[in-house]
Amino acid sequence: MIRKLTEAFYRRKIEQIQARLEAAGLNGLLLLDVSNVIYACGFFHVPSERPLGLFIPRQGNPALFVPLLEQENAADTWISDIRTYFEYPGEVHPVEWMVKESGVKPLGIDSINHDVFRRLGEGVVTTPLIEEMRWVKDAEEIELVEAAAGYADYCLEQVRDHAAEVIRSGGTELDILKMCLGATREKMQREVGEIFQLRGGAIVGTVHSGPRAALPHGSPLDRQPQPGEPLIAGIGATVGGYHAESGATFVVGEPVRDVMRCLQAASDCDAAGVAALRAGNTCASVNEAALKVLKDYGLGEAIRHRIGHGMGLQGHEGPWLAPGDQTLLQPHMVFSNEPGIYRPGVDGYRTINSMIVTDGAARVPSRFLAENPPERRVLSL
Repeated sequence: MIRKLTEAFYRRKIEQIQARLEAAGLNGLLLLDVSNVIYACGFFHVPSERPLGLFIPRQGNPALFVPLLEQENAADTWISDIRTYFEYPGEVHPVEWMVKESGVKPLGIDSINHDVFRRLGEGVVTTPLIEEMRWVKDAEEIELVEAAAGYADYCLEQVRDHAAEVIRSGGTELDILKMCLGATREKMQREVGEIFQLRGGAIVGTVHSGPRAALPHGSPLDRQPQPGEPLIAGIGATVGGYHAESGATFVVGEPVRDVMRCLQAASDCDAAGVAALRAGNTCASVNEAALKVLKDYGLGEAIRHRIGHGMGLQGHEGPWLAPGDQTLLQPHMVFSNEPGIYRPGVDGYRTINSMIVTDGAARVPSRFLAENPPERRVLSL
């Protein structure tokens, strides 16, 4: 049974944050970043130009600082101290008001516009404290990530099982995407919709084929995939606010040129990334180990991006499996693994797995690629 994060979870988060405030020499922390607010207290809200903040004192209970129109929504949370301002921009900037309301210094702030920061005076500092906490997930968060990965896999299964039929009937990339997302939304609504009040963004994706597969961030078009072409399906799912990704490259009909060799190169690259994702290794070393495989295949010039990124409350968050990120891996960090081969004007290939760092070998909750090697991803026309 997939469960929502509870009040007990968020109270534990507040206690963990307060322990870090003491170590950092701060008397309080003001969170303004939407994802950080959700992480620390579970207040899911629609962001706007009106700032919304969560104040966490070094000791005692947290307070939500919200625009007046959010008062009732904030009152539905477990936090009892709700303070409101009328409107933005106001005679006093809302963040200046929040800092004054907090009544403590030194005060840490997670994210802030530079011009506003300059108005706050001494005793207010920026800190990455929450961002770094979010890198390592609790067991409850991992459970939601794994559930999301399962739904992303299901969406790929719809492509595997039904895309050929769509193409045979004259369907396009957009038709394939509509088909797989629609089926997955129905499944998610049946199974977790009542629990999480799912919105449209719970499952998203893209499908693009042929020469346009050479675009790392290609968008689907009203274009019919052609025989022999690769077809990339990249899927992102969210359960309880937590993200996971799965993606695969399929072949439309009989493969041509070196299509299967490229698919095997991506598969071997993925395996190298999983093998290197060990606690104590650096993020950069995972990227290097994985992409070395593509270079050994002679595909170095077709590499256009890092091997992966962190995931959690955001689809893309730190740390990064990329050159220059020397962050040491720790158990319960979550990453994507995205081998990409892009040959402009010719074709492209990308696969995506979600990976979790453990005390031993990495765990891969995305199962589609393991269960569907390249030869099982040929869409027979």
